[in-house]
Amino acid sequence: MSLKKIGWRLFPLLVFLFVSCVSASHRLEPPRFAMELRFSDLERLTEAEPTQAIHAIQVFKERYPALDAQQTEQLDTLYQRACKTIIAKTHEAIDAKQWTKARSLLRSLFVLDLAQEFPEISEGKILMLQAEDFLSGGKDLEAFLALLQAAQSGFDVYADRALPFFKRAIELNLRPLALYIYQLALQSDSRVQDSEKSYLRGRDSTAEMIRGVATVLVDRGIRIEKGRSYADRVLGSAFFIDKSGLLITNYHVIASEVDPKYNGISRMFIRMGDASSPKIPAKVIGWDPIMDLAVIKAEIVPEYVFSVIGSDTAQVGEKVYAIGSPAGLEKTVTSGIISALNRRLLQLGDVIQLDAAVNHGNSGGPVVNEQGNLLGVVFAGIEQFQGINFAVPVQRLVSALPALLAGGEVERPWLGLVLSEDRYGVNVLYVAPNTPAFEQNIPVESTLKRLNGKALSDFHGNSIAALQDQLLLCQSGELVSLETTDGRQRLLALAKRPIKPLIDAIKLDTKERLTAPLFGMLLSPGFGSAIAPQYQIKKIVRGSIADESGLSENDPLIIQGFSVDEKQGLVSLDISIKKRKMGYLEVMMRLYGSLEITDTL
Repeated sequence: MSLKKIGWRLFPLLVFLFVSCVSASHRLEPPRFAMELRFSDLERLTEAEPTQAIHAIQVFKERYPALDAQQTEQLDTLYQRACKTIIAKTHEAIDAKQWTKARSLLRSLFVLDLAQEFPEISEGKILMLQAEDFLSGGKDLEAFLALLQAAQSGFDVYADRALPFFKRAIELNLRPLALYIYQLALQSDSRVQDSEKSYLRGRDSTAEMIRGVATVLVDRGIRIEKGRSYADRVLGSAFFIDKSGLLITNYHVIASEVDPKYNGISRMFIRMGDASSPKIPAKVIGWDPIMDLAVIKAEIVPEYVFSVIGSDTAQVGEKVYAIGSPAGLEKTVTSGIISALNRRLLQLGDVIQLDAAVNHGNSGGPVVNEQGNLLGVVFAGIEQFQGINFAVPVQRLVSALPALLAGGEVERPWLGLVLSEDRYGVNVLYVAPNTPAFEQNIPVESTLKRLNGKALSDFHGNSIAALQDQLLLCQSGELVSLETTDGRQRLLALAKRPIKPLIDAIKLDTKERLTAPLFGMLLSPGFGSAIAPQYQIKKIVRGSIADESGLSENDPLIIQGFSVDEKQGLVSLDISIKKRKMGYLEVMMRLYGSLEITDTL
């Protein structure tokens, strides 16, 4: 047979392989950048939203690298104008004592290396001024939180400034807070009286703390199931954090009060005693679905107020007490130990694992140690595994409280990155479409080196949680700098984080690319038909769903099905895969993932 005839016979096969490879490669390509950028838009943003203008200028340069000299000069001029506008707006915010806005603008100036424009002003000093304003205005809780943030930022809180806060903490009987302020700035101050020092050496008893815990009742009317009617009620716990009647609880306890998708009756009360005690109407002040926290208020003067600021942090093996209303049994105290730290269950940060008995109704109750310091807020227990329960650490509560006290739904910022962590560092696993990271072409599989100038090697413990902590106090629209191993340092304006981070990505991206953030496997093109293209697993994230399912790198697979249940927040993936570990035996598998992924930035 001639070579010519062999060639013609192979031609259909070559075309088939080429088409299938192109189809697979095409489906693994990122979505197209849809935003149209014009100089007129940049000019408008420069005056109205200068941080967004700087981000857009960076995007413009990224998307259109072949700019001529005149266009480059125009962009540089707009950049300088935007910087000057940020400086002017910072002056205005400081003069008007708009402290939160001033801090946000000042952080952006720090990222732009323009903090020298305010040589006598730092974020810590603004926080201290804000704390003093709050204290003089009778907003005690806000004042103490701002003082804590000022100290954590490195501001030197000297004795004269600390003393009024110390005296107020003593007056309000907030012993852990008073001890914290004393250790911060007053240990050698002669104005601290012996009686006050003696008070600091004491501790609040569990019996006292019980008086500061309430039962939360949410009446949602009647539920009909199979022709029978049932009272639909949500039961939880809460504890007082301010003498004005403010309490902390979980978002999932009060969700029907504020969720716009809920269609039905919802009336919330608290109760301070048993079932014979009166129900006191309560309202929601602020809520944070991502952190599962909420602040509610009742018109009552509490007998006991918990100090959210103290000197202790949770330690593994430490004895703790959980206080709440399990199954409606008010004022129940259970004991146990801190079983583990750094569990990744919520979307942001890490949580505490404890073995103190926690049941339905405990949600929102406090976890305290033997010294009477608040360590966390109960938010979940695994019913089928008794003794495995979880709490939001008090440090997360403290960072969330300023936004919660401002009222309404807390808005969290993000860049649009899904991350994975290994011994080499923190890697970009996925970039969500139409996010700041996507707009600036941050490459998948690159490794993060610095965030706002801070090297990731400086973080101790869980690097992803530490990165998230850096963004917790930031606001949408604020500038951050991000350096990756491709040698690029990018300026990005933070965007509003969706409650379910990938809810929009699922509508815009292909299922082949979504396997990385949802199931922990990066795919590369393989062979197959154009209708059912084949892929190979390029990378498996350790500890991911794909890893736990026994999949490994270089396994060939075909995606047979992909479905999303937005209401439940679940995703399922049907695959036909030939596992190398099983001698390439072909098997059908279904993987389940969650839309509420944890490792995002």
